Amino acid sequence: MKTIMMPDPVRYPNMTTGELRESFLIQGLYGAGAIHLTYVDLDRAVIGMAAPLADSLTLPAGPELRANFFTERREVGALNIGGTGMIHVGQSSYELANLDVLYVGRGNADVRFESKSADQPAIFYLLSYPAHTSYPVSLVRMEDAQPTELGSSETCNKRTVYKYIHLAGAKSCQLVMGMTQLHSGSAWNTMPPHTHMRRSEVYLYFDVADGARVFHLMGPPNETRHLVVNNREAVVSPGWSIHAGMGTQAYRFCWGMGGENQDYADMDPAPLASLR
Repeated sequence: MKTIMMPDPVRYPNMTTGELRESFLIQGLYGAGAIHLTYVDLDRAVIGMAAPLADSLTLPAGPELRANFFTERREVGALNIGGTGMIHVGQSSYELANLDVLYVGRGNADVRFESKSADQPAIFYLLSYPAHTSYPVSLVRMEDAQPTELGSSETCNKRTVYKYIHLAGAKSCQLVMGMTQLHSGSAWNTMPPHTHMRRSEVYLYFDVADGARVFHLMGPPNETRHLVVNNREAVVSPGWSIHAGMGTQAYRFCWGMGGENQDYADMDPAPLASLR
């Protein structure tokens, strides 16, 4: 399990492009037939991806967690961004189609991932935070994830937001998780941007077409930088950083948050006129 230590806003303005990418961009999550995990000291997040082929994959508890099993003190959300697959939690099994989400609460010792077909394998994006109590395992289908239409074609940000794990959806301790789909011809996400000091946020960009890229904006509103992001790469956003992006064509991204407040609308707006 790779470990990342987040820089603070004092060090951030002096960082090179390479240093910014090393600190905030998580690459190499996808590996066919493998599970790759990254531990981030910010809110103790674990970000990962499980890509089973013919054999199932068991969610491991690396030595970094000092735990007997992964969810001994944690909860995890799993978004399927591939073909149909199964997640086995103890003696129960859950089938996830593309863009379905499974919430797994604290205390589930056996979590395994499986593809229904190795020719069209499942790819499970994983986001985990510490949990102070246990909530039931919950499967949320994409069609049940409260789609909300935002933006417009005129502003190049027409998009549909799907909320899976949140106060009115699957219950959790601190994890909030959803997915945004840009409509054809739109490219901007989360614009105008915002910050929220009460929680950090992670974006996983996926279904980014071959040869396409997303230019992810980050940093305090008056000191922005950008990261060039490829398919199935994630960006970690501290509470002091905006998180927005512009793609060379439409794409999807999974947004997930952990911290002290689960209110989706808890944001500190950063008006366009304030951006530098």
